[in-house]
Amino acid sequence: MSVKCYESDYKNYGKCLCLDNGKIKLIVTIDVGPRIVFFGFKDGDNVLFEDVDRNFYEINNGYGVWYAYGGHRIWSAPEVMPETYLPDNSKVEAIFDDGVLTLTPAKTKFDKQFELVIAMGDDCSVTVENKITNCSDKAAEFAPWSVTGLAAGGVELIPLCRDDNGFLPNRTVALWSYSDINDHRFTLADGYAVLRQDSKEKKAFKAGFNVTGKQVIYIKGHNILRLCFDGYEPVRYPDFCCNYETYTNDLFLECEILGELKSYLPGETASIKEKWELSTTEWAADKVIDEFVSKL
Repeated sequence: MSVKCYESDYKNYGKCLCLDNGKIKLIVTIDVGPRIVFFGFKDGDNVLFEDVDRNFYEINNGYGVWYAYGGHRIWSAPEVMPETYLPDNSKVEAIFDDGVLTLTPAKTKFDKQFELVIAMGDDCSVTVENKITNCSDKAAEFAPWSVTGLAAGGVELIPLCRDDNGFLPNRTVALWSYSDINDHRFTLADGYAVLRQDSKEKKAFKAGFNVTGKQVIYIKGHNILRLCFDGYEPVRYPDFCCNYETYTNDLFLECEILGELKSYLPGETASIKEKWELSTTEWAADKVIDEFVSKL
């Protein structure tokens, strides 16, 4: 089964490109971003968050307005103003070749070149490579940061490290100043954490972890999205050395993967590779989690 790539207008995102293999489809913006704004079964619901009302934005003085737009994006960590929220509201170069879609926006004003490389196979999965190249004439310290905004109403399961380190610690849990450890959406167990998106709860919550299990899952209705990524390495990561972070508010839930924080030389590229696998279930989210946890 071959993968089709065709141009289409999608909602109020302007011109977009759609990847379609007859089972699943993925839509990316090329008038802005880039963002992956749709991922789901061909005739099914979107598992990604769509900010069609532009509710989530930051005014970046001297640079303009940054819009989340929803879906998936590539960022640079640590989170700082103005660089993090540099507007990306311009057209994106797109090349589709031999089943691979490469999206390249303009180089940023901070001398970084972002790029998304997306490949769809014949099954119900896609791979996404998130790349940042240091285009300056001097070394720059940063980490690649993959951010995927997911549709409201789902439940996220994060497997935690289970290594037996004897007298040494094995789990990192980082909390942000606005995060309430007693937040009703958050459950922390010995081997996993659960975060639920609740559209009635406006207060934000964010936590970070050292995820060694190479995956997290998000259950939304009858859809299960499995995000697979490289495991925890003995390198330096941002935010108390977390390679995975998650955030939620009343609009969406985010899965955030972080790469190595280091000094990248001129011309050097940082990369995060991930795989998205989509499946369906007739079980309720809690039963899916119980079944998943039993196999950890």
